[in-house]
Amino acid sequence: MIGIIGFPYDQNSSYLAGAAEAPPAIRAALRCESSNMSSESGLDLGLSSTLFDAGDCKIVDFRSDIESAVRGLLEQNLTPISLGGDHSITYPILRAFHQKFPRLAVLHVDAHPDLYADFEGNPYSHASPFARVMEEGLIQRLVQIGIRTINSHQRDQAKKYGVEVHEMKDWNDRTRFEFDQPVYFSIDMDGLDPAFAPGVAHPEPGGLTTRQVIQVIQQTKAKIVGADIVELNPRRDVNGITAMVCAKLLKELAARILT
Repeated sequence: MIGIIGFPYDQNSSYLAGAAEAPPAIRAALRCESSNMSSESGLDLGLSSTLFDAGDCKIVDFRSDIESAVRGLLEQNLTPISLGGDHSITYPILRAFHQKFPRLAVLHVDAHPDLYADFEGNPYSHASPFARVMEEGLIQRLVQIGIRTINSHQRDQAKKYGVEVHEMKDWNDRTRFEFDQPVYFSIDMDGLDPAFAPGVAHPEPGGLTTRQVIQVIQQTKAKIVGADIVELNPRRDVNGITAMVCAKLLKELAARILT
């Protein structure tokens, strides 16, 4: 069973607030009567046996509170799909996952590598989670797609940690990803082109389409054991389009996990 949990947190955002408001927006889109709860594979996620909503986590200390909340879901044998929140939440989430999945790999969708050693004096910035993850050895493999803002510092960081970076300028729709270890998906909504996901704080033209991200979810050869969807900013959204994309990705992730 999938355990959905919200992390209404954006204190580590470097530009605009608003991502903390995303979890209820995604839930509303998921249950919107304009669509239904079926995935493209035909799995009905409206069944009581598929989804458990753990609600939103009250966050005082973002590292310990988030890690504890995710660990609690894992201890109940639920598969967490976390709704952010800014991307800083992925670091404590993966601290919890490491305890159960020491050989974990991450497939990371983003416009940005999020590998800054220390962004603007904040080592826990939403621009730095994967630097923390890699330096602590929380995962064995990090594959990044959708990247189109990488600078020299982050190139050095990627080389240092052995990150597999697939830049958008080199993207090929025929690329297939295969893993021999459990995989966690981390989807930053600005990995998509702003034509498909305008409701983000850092829109970066030239990104992935919604269909391309869905195809990656559907075609990746791996056992998927968890995911997060982060950086939706409802204050920047247009007619709830980005929230609906989040809900669509949530359904396809859940279907891949459960089938």
